[in-house]
Amino acid sequence: MLPMKTYMCLICGFIYEEEKGLPDEDIAPGTLWEDIPPNWTCPDCGARKEDFEMIEI
Repeated sequence: MLPMKTYMCLICGFIYEEEKGLPDEDIAPGTLWEDIPPNWTCPDCGARKEDFEMIEI
């Protein structure tokens, strides 16, 4: 299995971790970034998915 990745909002710094998902947003743990709907927005600032960048933790 591939390692889970982490993405950061370039606008506000919100972190999305594939391993943890976002259960409050109905995104199950283990949900890959590419499987998140394209119209999803940052829960903190409303930025679009393209405003996120993969980061190394």
